[in-house]
Amino acid sequence: MPATRINIDRASFHPWQIQAVTHELADHPLLQLESLVALGRRLEARRLVRTHSDEATAGSSFADAPLLHPNRKSAEETLAGIGHAKAWMSLLNVQADPQYRRLIDEVLDGIKPIIDLSDPGMSFRAGWIFVSSPHTVTPFHIDHEHNFILQISGRKRLYAFDPFDRKTVSEEALERFHDHHSRQLVTWDESFRARARVFDLEPGLGGYMPSTTGHVVENGTNPSITISFTYYTDSTRRREMLYRGNWRLRRAGIRPRGIGLSPARDALKYAGLMSYFYLHSACRRALGRGVRDNNEPYAPAG
Repeated sequence: MPATRINIDRASFHPWQIQAVTHELADHPLLQLESLVALGRRLEARRLVRTHSDEATAGSSFADAPLLHPNRKSAEETLAGIGHAKAWMSLLNVQADPQYRRLIDEVLDGIKPIIDLSDPGMSFRAGWIFVSSPHTVTPFHIDHEHNFILQISGRKRLYAFDPFDRKTVSEEALERFHDHHSRQLVTWDESFRARARVFDLEPGLGGYMPSTTGHVVENGTNPSITISFTYYTDSTRRREMLYRGNWRLRRAGIRPRGIGLSPARDALKYAGLMSYFYLHSACRRALGRGVRDNNEPYAPAG
């Protein structure tokens, strides 16, 4: 049985609840700065690096932060001098690199038996490594995947918001996000801080955030290295499809009921959407057009 590198409480784990975890990865050789400088060089050649300066705030547009607050240094230069680079950098889809894919598999294989008990269907595995200068900020945003975020070095504060809190992320914002990946309606308000689950992360500590958990990350006074292990499950695919269906109803002038308010209605809607999206994907494939399939074992790189 694979070794468990993330420590999860089997009795209390719930796939749709934010919770604290610990881990055994802080000393892993692939997650030390020297290794990450080399990885950054390789990934930048594949355009798998995202970066912005320390001028970004919690309220900055997450999608536009690299354009609004550019960091013009190369990945290698930024990472090697992260202490004074005044930059935030994400190494994207590190599973595209053979060495790091093995790490992703090692970690996710270790927790998969626990996850499967309540949330089967793990797929679309991916890894994201964040290397941050002092006092840099990850703007408020949501992601599709379930996420284990683990601190490797340095300290930072994570504000995470219940994925069912509609005061921080509305139903319409979720519909747009799930249907065409738009975060346009996912916007920050300073009053949100009082609604957050706050994690003060340091090496060996981490948090679990379900799909579409709104979050902001603020780095401390030293450089920081963090890794996220992400994946889809049957339940994330189901919710995504339901929200995509509601977006189509909204575009047709119908105000849809929120997801989760009526399990019976959601079940009927899901059965119809399964057929609709299956035919839609089949038509796209027949026309030679791409189809995003989150049932694949790994998220595509690029």
